[in-house]
Amino acid sequence: MNRIGIIIGSTRPGRKGDLVAQWVRDLATEHAGHTTDFELVDLKDHALPLLDEAVPARTAPGDRPHTRRWAERIGSYDAFIIVTPEYNTAPPAALTNAIDYLYAEWGGKPVGYVGYGIFGAVMAVQKLRAQAGVLRMADIAPQVTLSLREDFVNFTDFRPQQSHVPQVHGLVDELLTWTRALATLREASPATA
Repeated sequence: MNRIGIIIGSTRPGRKGDLVAQWVRDLATEHAGHTTDFELVDLKDHALPLLDEAVPARTAPGDRPHTRRWAERIGSYDAFIIVTPEYNTAPPAALTNAIDYLYAEWGGKPVGYVGYGIFGAVMAVQKLRAQAGVLRMADIAPQVTLSLREDFVNFTDFRPQQSHVPQVHGLVDELLTWTRALATLREASPATA
């Protein structure tokens, strides 16, 4: 069974990412059936401080307990869907920080994006796509863009348009295709050994 982590990229009070991620998980689970386990990964649950490892993740695994827990969690997934808002044209600092903690655990795994914001977080996702390439992730093309004006009542109550359902299904289909295609690469990776 494939394991897909749906990362909630915001930790701020009043965030909507948890609602968006739950919606994505429900649609993905219904669409993929019992062949895939979609699990929410909430950055708030990991409370990672600003990167505090002495050496870069690319050169050596971190040795702090919070880093080891985070590495174990991320290493256990076959692919990811990142749910992110956009703050000043960028992803949240908490999300970037969490990604920066690791290197090998991301490699050989596909990643898709669901963005929400004034313009669907397209600029934040572009920055995450660039980072994914450096981490040897397979950055898939389908992207779901949720607008605060159209998918949130009064910019707060999450009520996605029905037209986004086939977009999520398309993202899941592409993600699972890449997940199967990269299985051999993941099996050879030291992070999953």
